Amino acid sequence: MRRRTVTAGNLEELLQATAPAQASEQAVADPPAAAAPPRREDHGLRTEFEFELPRGYVDDEGTVHRHGTMRLATARDELRPQIDLRVKENPAYLSVVLLSQVITRLGSVTDVHAGVVERMYATDVAFLQDFYRRINSEGHTRAAVTCPHCEGAFEVDLSGGRLGES
Repeated sequence: MRRRTVTAGNLEELLQATAPAQASEQAVADPPAAAAPPRREDHGLRTEFEFELPRGYVDDEGTVHRHGTMRLATARDELRPQIDLRVKENPAYLSVVLLSQVITRLGSVTDVHAGVVERMYATDVAFLQDFYRRINSEGHTRAAVTCPHCEGAFEVDLSGGRLGES
């Protein structure tokens, strides 16, 4: 396999060059309906994590969506925003683009795009940025905390649960 150095000038070219390979991988991953599906081995790798937003995303109909799923990011997910014109114009937009790529579901919303993330409350975006960092850097959603009253140390799961548990 030939190695190539990624630069700002060739990033878009490299991303496009891998697209056909992805299509052929998809064809291999999705066998014809007549063929029996290959047996998949469980390697114990968790790739999707559920979360509960502190406030919730309010859609155009006024429905509040708090529960969602985020998948692990790939190298492609982290490279793609670098060629996005919105990110080039405003580097702070990178997190919006990145989060929109890895959030797979938000309540009943399955098409999570940059416009959805843009309309989220700042507290929810901050929560999602921290959640992204935890699952992609640390591999879990737990955080060590200290009780402000008794100073006892314990862990909490940031993915959320019932109100007040996240």
